[in-house]
Amino acid sequence: MPTVLYLLALAVFAMGTSEFMLAGLLPDIAATLDVSLGAAGLLTSAFAAGMVLGAPVTAALARRWPPRATLLAFLLAFAATHVVGALATTFPVLLATRVLAALANAGFLAVALTTVTTLVAPGRHGRALAVLLSGTTLATVAGVPGGAVVGTLLGWRATFWTVALLCVPTAIALLGRDRLRRPAATAAPGLRDELSRLARPRLAVVMLLGALVNAATFATFTYLGPIVTGAAGLAGLWVAVTLVLFGLGSFAGVTVAGRLADRRPGLVVGVGGPLALLGWVALALLAGEPAALLVLVFTQGALSFAVGATLIARVLHEAAGAPTMGGAYATSALNLGAVGGPLLAGAALGGGVLGPAWVSAGLVAAALAVALVVGLVVAAVSRGRQSPAGRRGHA
Repeated sequence: MPTVLYLLALAVFAMGTSEFMLAGLLPDIAATLDVSLGAAGLLTSAFAAGMVLGAPVTAALARRWPPRATLLAFLLAFAATHVVGALATTFPVLLATRVLAALANAGFLAVALTTVTTLVAPGRHGRALAVLLSGTTLATVAGVPGGAVVGTLLGWRATFWTVALLCVPTAIALLGRDRLRRPAATAAPGLRDELSRLARPRLAVVMLLGALVNAATFATFTYLGPIVTGAAGLAGLWVAVTLVLFGLGSFAGVTVAGRLADRRPGLVVGVGGPLALLGWVALALLAGEPAALLVLVFTQGALSFAVGATLIARVLHEAAGAPTMGGAYATSALNLGAVGGPLLAGAALGGGVLGPAWVSAGLVAAALAVALVVGLVVAAVSRGRQSPAGRRGHA
């Protein structure tokens, strides 16, 4: 794999760290800027909403720009928002930087998803996407715990400076990089033509499946802390250990999926999906046993990200006729889940700390039901076309 691909993954790592790191920093931010903890929580919501809405908007605005310049511009804008955030003395300014950072993050990821495939041979597209998305999984392994440590030792502003500095190597690489380009399969269709792809059932279904699986992943991931200290009765130190295990599992899942996504995507989804459902049910039932919980956290990270990464790769495949907007569709599907899952899980906490795990199971079950119904419909249509009556109808 080209070196620039790993540097792009480093930028995605910085962005993933920024997206998730505030969970452990909100009390310090609230105290420093003299706002309530609930108000400080808006920083997380603003970023998530900016990611969902920003992907299609920024991709549409930048669709005619050269990919290298576009990626560099979004990356520098992202780094700049963190410099301003580190210097912010009022909450409204910090909140504004989170929205702008999300827009830059969404634009960068949308463009990166559609251009990294030009760096490798067609048969290695899935692996290239897996390397890029591994930046997000590594953010859960090292970035989020590391951000918490930096914030504890040096204050929350230091984490913002750190994220900005992590963007520098990729920015330097992009300054001298000229191989990144739009996929050449389609000759730059109009924006209306690219948006019309959203009306295609296959693309819509894969986006829905990706959103549901990702929602299931983040529903429980967001509330692993209460599960570890509440259901399992472990000390607070084990929360960080559990998060790292989940991140290691997710990295393993993305790595395996990257090797199979190009050749056997149906195998990953068809086997990994049901296993993920069983795993969430098992976690909900066995979370009171610490050893079982730790094993299940790792396996669920692997299964969830293997299936999720494969579905995101299929979104790009189905959006092949939308070379500048396909990455935006994939990014929006990914982040719709990241927003919706925790909201549903938070509502389920009223029934106990294991409510999020049951929500994850329900979301994966819904995804499998959609996939089954669509598969049956496609099979029925295919049989109709192959029958004598179907052939006479086409004659």
